[in-house]
Parts: sequence; C-alpha cells; structure tokens
Amino acid sequence: MKRNTRLFLLTGLLALSLLGCNLLALPRLLEQPTATLRAEPQGEAPVPTPKPARIEVVATPTPLPPTAVQEADAEEQLLINIYKRVNPAVANIRVAKRVKGFRFEFEIPGFPQGPEESPVPGEGSGFVYDKEGHIVTNNHVVEGAEEIEVTFSDGTIVEAEVVGMDPDSDLAVLKVNLPPEGLHTVELGDSDRLEVGQRVIAIGNPFGLNGTMTTGIISALGRTLSLGPISTTVGGRFSIPELIQTDAAINPGNSGGPLLDSQGRVIGVNTAITSLSGSFAGVGFAVPVNLVKRVVPELIEKGRYAYPWLGITGIALHPQVVEAMDLPVERGALVTEVISGGPAEKVGLRGGDKDRTIEVQGREIPLGGDVIIAIDGVEVKSMEDIIIYLVRETKVGQRVKLTIIRDGREMRIEVELAERPRE
Repeated sequence: MKRNTRLFLLTGLLALSLLGCNLLALPRLLEQPTATLRAEPQGEAPVPTPKPARIEVVATPTPLPPTAVQEADAEEQLLINIYKRVNPAVANIRVAKRVKGFRFEFEIPGFPQGPEESPVPGEGSGFVYDKEGHIVTNNHVVEGAEEIEVTFSDGTIVEAEVVGMDPDSDLAVLKVNLPPEGLHTVELGDSDRLEVGQRVIAIGNPFGLNGTMTTGIISALGRTLSLGPISTTVGGRFSIPELIQTDAAINPGNSGGPLLDSQGRVIGVNTAITSLSGSFAGVGFAVPVNLVKRVVPELIEKGRYAYPWLGITGIALHPQVVEAMDLPVERGALVTEVISGGPAEKVGLRGGDKDRTIEVQGREIPLGGDVIIAIDGVEVKSMEDIIIYLVRETKVGQRVKLTIIRDGREMRIEVELAERPRE
C-alpha cells in the first residue's frame, strides 16, 4: 500500500513538471509566425490573431573575383575618360531651313492659302576639326540651311557658316568665330586598321539630347551606301564606299557626330541608319575617317571636292549572267550602262544591250556589256571595288588601265578620268 502511494505521488509530480514546462513554452509558441490561435465561437469576444514576426532579408550577392572587378572598373574608367576628353569637342548643330509650302492653283472660299515657304527646324551633331574653328558634320544636316547655330558642352552658343559641302560623301565643314583657346579639337584615327568586333563609342545629340554617349562594336566594314531603305536623307547621287557599320545606338540628331575607338580617336562620322521605324534598329553607318582626311581639307580650301569619274554603271557578276553570256570568268563588274559623253564612252567601253536582258532576283539585267576584271592591275570582283579604287587611289585627269572581257576575250583599255558631274 505504501509502495503504491509513493508511486502515485511520483507520477503526479512528473506530470506537474511536464505541464509547467509546456506552460513556460507557451509564450514562445505564440510568437512563432506559424502558430495561429483562434477562439471557438461561444458568444464571447474572439481572441485576436497575433502578428507574425518580421522577417529581415539580408542580401548576400555572389562575390566577384578581384580580377573581374578590376577589369570592370578599368573599362568604366576608360569610357569616363574618353567622354571627358572628347565631349567638349562635340557640337550640337541646330539649323533653320525653308521648305516649299502648299499653294492652291485656285481660291477656295473659306480655305486660306498656305505659305509659299515655311521654316523647318533641324538638328545634328559635329566635331571641332582644328583650332581655326572648322567643324565637321554631315552634308544632309546643313544642306539648305539659312541659319546655323552651334552649342558646345560648356553652354557656349555661336552662329556658324558653311565653308564647304560634299553630298557624295555626305560631309560638310562649318566655321565658327571663337578664340583658339576656347576650342577643343579631336584626334583623327586610321580607318584602314579597323577590325570587326572592335569597341566603338558614339557621342552626339540624338533627339536634341546634348552630349549623349553610346557604345557598341564594329559590326562590319566596307559597306557601300546607296539610296535605299535608309532613314537618314543622304543627298548624293553616287554610292559612298567603305562605310563602317556599327551597333552603337545612333538616332536622329547623331548625324555628323564622331564615332570613336577605345583610345578616343575619331574613326568615322555617324551618317545614317537602316530602320523601318525611323529610329535606331541596330544598324548604323559612319563615313570612314580616312575619307574625311581626303575630303575635308579640299572643302576648307576650295569649298568642294572633285571626284574622279569613269562614267559607267554596273553590277557584280551573277552566276546566271556568267552562264547567259558564256563568260570565261566568274568574278568581275558587268558594265550595264555607259554614260553619254563620259570618259568610258570616249574610249569605246561597251554597256549592256537593253533588248537582251535576263531577270536576276527580280531585276532585269542587260547583257552583252564589257566585264571589268581589273583596274591598274588590281583585281575587281564587284562594282564597289571600282568605286573604292577610284576614290582612294586616283585623281581627276589621271589615266587608268582597265582589264576587260569582251566577246569572251581579255582586253586592256586606258581611260583618262574626268570629274564627276554635279548635276
């Protein structure tokens, strides 16, 4: 009996001990966000649900290797330094042009006549070429402008006048009257040494946003720009050879601004974009700086640039043309037309026969013309090769030797180059 009584007392003490532990733990349980206590509806006021504990998130970014951080910092600093050095030499160009308005041939009661001419504002970019105040920009930026105003990065605003224009390279030169110490010039690079994939930087004034920098790479080299699906209006009648293609963002207002290499040297003049919307779509073009080096000094001295001219139009050979004409070569430039009175006509170069054509990719090609396979011994694979050679290597009045295929036989003809017609 006593033994059972002691066992009962021990069991009771153990139960009370466990109950005490649970009661002590109850407040901590109430603090847990997963613990929710609700009173059973018995006509009494409900027990409020305790607020969950606030959870603090501690950011733990993945650490970068020290070398990666150093490389990122170095690239960032490179761009910062280029901007600080070059942006003072970049100009925002605002122009006022007059365009023909609308005039009815007869009066309509209650409908007033429109103005014969109305002013239209325009914008572009440029860069200081020398300490004499010459600024390089695009021809299409200032063509037809009656007033030109230039704004620099420090807020200086000054009027400018046109010194020379060249629609065939889409280049123009302006002049501002500022003291040399107030002008920051750029360094010109070498566009013959560029590589696809090379980093490039554009600085300009897209949509009038002064001093905007964008970056990208050289997407391609040696592009030839002719009239086509180009959003920028390029006024020349001849193709511009050796353009630089870039994916650095270029928009309306960038025209005429510099395209730079990673040393901050000018390698091109931003000129045009290919776009269906009118805004940047990833394909921009810049006039190579080595063409700038040839054209700009002539524009400053003479106001215009004289291009050597052969007086032909042509296309690269296509396999269908080679087969149709039974040619002994597969590469070359087929002469489709010889311009009347031009140098080529004077020496008897033959164009295609309009009554004998072949359709190639939806285009009618006249057959029977001479095929140019070399100029001064330099191989010709396309019409672009001829344009590039004439622009880079020749002058007006110079004689060149053409190697041609005529009637299946190879011949050589010497031609004296004339100046491109301006009308």
